[in-house]
Amino acid sequence: MIQSPISVTSTTARPNSTLFPRYQQHVNRVSTTSTLVDDTDPNDDITSTRMHYGRAPTHTARRYATQHVRLTKGNFVIQRDVPDDLQQHLPRKGEEFTRMRYTAVTCDPDDFPYKNYTLRQQHYGRETELFIVITMYNENEILFARTMHGVMKNIAHLCKQKRCNTWNTDGWKKVVVAIVSDGRKVINKRVLNMLAAMGIYQSGVAKSEVDDRPVTAHLYEYTTQISFDENMVRKGADKGLVPVQMLFCLKEKNAKKINSHRWFFNAFGPLLKPNVCVLLDVGTRPGNVSIHQLWKTFDLHPNVGGACGEIRAMLGPGCQHLINPLVAAQNFEYKMSNILDKPMESVFGYISVLPGAFSAYRYAALQNDINGHGPLEKYFKGETLHTDGGLFEANMYLAEDRILCFELVAKKGERWLLQYCNSAFAETDVPDGLPEFISQRRRWLNGSFFAGVYSLWHFRSMWRSRHSFTRLVLLTIETLYNIISLIFNWIALGNFYIAFYFITKSLADDTVDPFGNGWGSRLFDAFRYIYLFVIVVVFICSMGNRPQVARWLFIACLTVFSFLMAYMLFASAWLIYKGIELAKKDIAWTDDSGTNIVLALENPGLRNMIVSVLATYGLYIVSSLLYRQPITIILSFLPYLILLPGFTNILNIYAFCNTHDVSWGTKGDNSISKDLGVVKKKKTKEGQSDDDAFEEVLPADMLDANTQYKEALQDLEKKQVEKEPPRKHDKEDYYRSFRTYLVLAWIGCNALLIALVTSTQYDTLYSDSTGTTYMAFILWANAGLAVFRFMGSVMYLLLRLFTS
Repeated sequence: MIQSPISVTSTTARPNSTLFPRYQQHVNRVSTTSTLVDDTDPNDDITSTRMHYGRAPTHTARRYATQHVRLTKGNFVIQRDVPDDLQQHLPRKGEEFTRMRYTAVTCDPDDFPYKNYTLRQQHYGRETELFIVITMYNENEILFARTMHGVMKNIAHLCKQKRCNTWNTDGWKKVVVAIVSDGRKVINKRVLNMLAAMGIYQSGVAKSEVDDRPVTAHLYEYTTQISFDENMVRKGADKGLVPVQMLFCLKEKNAKKINSHRWFFNAFGPLLKPNVCVLLDVGTRPGNVSIHQLWKTFDLHPNVGGACGEIRAMLGPGCQHLINPLVAAQNFEYKMSNILDKPMESVFGYISVLPGAFSAYRYAALQNDINGHGPLEKYFKGETLHTDGGLFEANMYLAEDRILCFELVAKKGERWLLQYCNSAFAETDVPDGLPEFISQRRRWLNGSFFAGVYSLWHFRSMWRSRHSFTRLVLLTIETLYNIISLIFNWIALGNFYIAFYFITKSLADDTVDPFGNGWGSRLFDAFRYIYLFVIVVVFICSMGNRPQVARWLFIACLTVFSFLMAYMLFASAWLIYKGIELAKKDIAWTDDSGTNIVLALENPGLRNMIVSVLATYGLYIVSSLLYRQPITIILSFLPYLILLPGFTNILNIYAFCNTHDVSWGTKGDNSISKDLGVVKKKKTKEGQSDDDAFEEVLPADMLDANTQYKEALQDLEKKQVEKEPPRKHDKEDYYRSFRTYLVLAWIGCNALLIALVTSTQYDTLYSDSTGTTYMAFILWANAGLAVFRFMGSVMYLLLRLFTS
């Protein structure tokens, strides 16, 4: 550890040379003006007379020497040779491949372009067509390798597009990959080892201060030719990979993902001026040609400002993860969203959300106007609102990507559209445990709800854009659809109970009871009280407990809801069967099947049930066949159907009961650390300061860099046993009164709806009453929304067929 940039005489205890024979040899090579820093543990009794058994530690004592450097336009920028062992494996030997460039950034990301900072691409005079960012927090090396190796294979694919004017064998020079890590102290050390093995990172060169200015980010620049796959196998040019220009921005403090995007867009973007920006999260693996497919969307359609591909759940070898019903249900949700929702929204030109895990934007479309107003200004407003804003804004910016999408389409004086590209995909892990799943969906549901309200409230700003009248009409139609969907989401709790109430109570009728002797009525009463009791339990658990604490209570509630759903499905099937049996008793029933179908559908109750089933589940099957993904229905549909009431009730209740919690599970780091050493002005003989001459501590020779490189490789070869990080139980007490009023309003609306609908006289679905009328409305409304989505999905396929 670097203690001071000033040369001193070392008085620290030195390791026994008999135990560390290489240590004495290396020390003899360090000049008398060097600063020797021993970073071994002083509590280790390495100088005792006890015999040391076993292999000597591979981590050698670091040696540092004070050297004099000159600032580059007032900034601390140095270049260091990459380790010899790495250079031996490099087929290309230019400066960008043999030297790593480090910059100690001491300003806010918004000021980066104006503080005389530069990037390598500027010195080489290269234009950037594609700028890719990978945001990272404390993920492990396997997740990082999954994403990084996927990106490098995509860049190799770009260089094979010889028939394209933009891409050729040197296409990698038009691509820059930025890795932005959120917090130096929380980054996974094995990820740093992997970056070191790729030549991107070197320890010992970073600084905490430059001339009393605290460092906000450490920027490492290198063009790597090495990659590692998920099995930690090193890959290079022999496996078809090409060089990749890397920017590794290691933020000093933890400031959340949105701040990482601010470094990407506001710090590096103005210097590189890319055409297309691609956003990825660590752990998301893009398909081998997916980035090229996304880029083609922008190349073919100049009015497209943003695009996204399909997000797939990672299912493991042989789809083994589908054994977990929670993963299977999420897989079905993902597939239906990419088959029905995203294509339909793409036809209208406005996709409500481009997932931050895998999406792309046209850089020019995101820029603010001369007054500083625009999509990026609204997007980064959420960085301060998480702590300083009201609860509505704070929850809204849990889904800041939705705000960015709306502001991009509604940009004043522009006509940008959002498009879905079904030929591009990326795979990501989905939660396989209920607590993690509930926590994830809490952010998604609250963010999407409040962002949806925001976009609907500000819809009039769409008319200030330069979209054509036809496009504005289409956007208005989509907005009406979004209003209806938002209303149904608000009363989903009540609607689901009403559906359960009427369908199961129909079996209480003696003429329909499948069990006889009044058991249908007894089961209805029992299951109704169980349903209400579980709802109360979920509310109690959600108001005062984290999902990780009340894990088994949530699992028990989900299990009960799943059982009730199974009974509800049985009741629905039985009612359809009895409806057909009732139709057979009609005197007009004949052997003509066509006539019989018409006769059966004359019964309103049976007709409503059949139309609803066909319009929802039937369209799922048809749309999956159209998109050539029928395996989704086979493997994932039943788990989704069984878990549906749990998703509707548990997730919504927990989300609304925790609107006061606007955290992402990480805390900001506001401390200033000086553990990396500092850079200070050099004093002249007269005692004056030279403005450009500075002193810093650097490795005494390249032996340290080579040794560190070998240690990084050795560490990656070892399998690491994952340990669950310690859980933090900090409770935030903000916005609880707003949460209380919101939950009361939500419960009041749903309870009033249930009371009005279920308080009337009712016997069966086949008799007329207020309840059956509203039940018919629910069934037909859901059918109508499903048909609307299906028509949009089909139109998307037709448009792609003709435009391709």
